[in-house]
Amino acid sequence: MEIVFDIETVGVEFDSLSESQQEFLFRYAEMETDDSKREFLKEEIKRSLSLYPFTAKIIAIGMLNAQSEKLVVLYEGLEKDEWKNEENNITYISMSEFDMINYFWKYAEKSKKIISFNGRNFDLPFLMMRSAINKLKPTKNFLKNRFDSSSHIDLLEQFTFYGLTKKFNLDFYCHAFGIESPKSKGITGMEVKEMYKAGLIKDIAIYCGKDVQATYQLYKIWNDFLNIN
Repeated sequence: MEIVFDIETVGVEFDSLSESQQEFLFRYAEMETDDSKREFLKEEIKRSLSLYPFTAKIIAIGMLNAQSEKLVVLYEGLEKDEWKNEENNITYISMSEFDMINYFWKYAEKSKKIISFNGRNFDLPFLMMRSAINKLKPTKNFLKNRFDSSSHIDLLEQFTFYGLTKKFNLDFYCHAFGIESPKSKGITGMEVKEMYKAGLIKDIAIYCGKDVQATYQLYKIWNDFLNIN
């Protein structure tokens, strides 16, 4: 079984961090002598909190079975809720972050290979750290060797030939290869926190699913035309 996956994260409120944590994050911004630049840097730091597993949590995980093409999207919810999009073969299930991560590792344990877009630099390290924070142990290590794609194919690594060429985002590659972009509905990763604050968690789950579907289509392009041994 091969699994295509993606995660969505949201940062904590900056004021919820300890004073020492805030000082650490602001340490370089505070060196800026220009007031407007210093405040700009501070706002950028606050907006970037969703990128770090110590200042953010996972609110959605999408997993697509590349053989059956069934897609499951787990998303944050205090009460169990399950709904389906029969047309697109997608099941959405709400649960806690702990249960999402636990579900992912159990699913990944059964897989021969996982496929991601920038998963080596973001999704997998984030998942592993949030696992430790939630007192969960990953069932597999998909980060052993950057150049070994036998268990993990990071499409960003493949499409840049491991950093030899310029990196583009998922949206850019989708347009280049004629794939429907998950950003086509006007939603990007930058809007996720605002959507989360507005209580639009199901919309985030749908967006996560579209990211996974686009990654899967990009994987098929790579596998058909660039997977040369």
